Amino acid sequence: MNIQKATKNDLFKVIEDEGNIRIDSFVESAVELAEEVHSDLKRDDGTSSFLETHIFPVTIDVIRHYKSAGKLLTTLQIVSSILHDVFEDDEKILEQYTSKSYGFDAYFRHRFGEYTYNVATNLKVIPLETYQQYDEQIREHVRFQEYCAKLVNSSYDVKIIKLADRLNNMNFVSQLPKNDKVNRYIREAEDFYIAFTLIPPLTDSFYFRMRQLYDELKHIKIAV
Repeated sequence: MNIQKATKNDLFKVIEDEGNIRIDSFVESAVELAEEVHSDLKRDDGTSSFLETHIFPVTIDVIRHYKSAGKLLTTLQIVSSILHDVFEDDEKILEQYTSKSYGFDAYFRHRFGEYTYNVATNLKVIPLETYQQYDEQIREHVRFQEYCAKLVNSSYDVKIIKLADRLNNMNFVSQLPKNDKVNRYIREAEDFYIAFTLIPPLTDSFYFRMRQLYDELKHIKIAV
């Protein structure tokens, strides 16, 4: 598979033409915040735009899933997809908003609502520093275990956005065979993500794509 790429205009076209949803101020505001948070961020190859190879392609993937699965698609799913990583990659913006009395959490809730906030925070991985009571090896395991449990008990929207997010990341590192994330993505697919696609509500299309990328990463590991 090639690296997935999409510009903001590509995203807007898919939203309107495939999603049959009008671009309104809610969607535009989400893109503005995503640009504010992620604009300078590059992928592991050091050159690819995080927005154009992750945020926008993941959102397009989510839109296409909802349409092909016959699920109701609204701006809530679209905005939640666009903003799914803001609490992961938000050091710059958090510093900016920490100096203000309301803080970033309150700002986000006010601008995008409680539902979008809950999706974003459910997708956020808890920092390792939270698990200082464990030694280093156990710390990683406990964090992953708790995160998986949170995903299993989350909403359908969280599940679909997370699977689209993980597929995008697996596809990207498959183009970078010496990337140190290859082994982790193989292990986490084996331990959780492949099975996650099979836990009701079923997501067959994600299952087959996950298996294909898992096999590709395994082949890379053997070849390297």
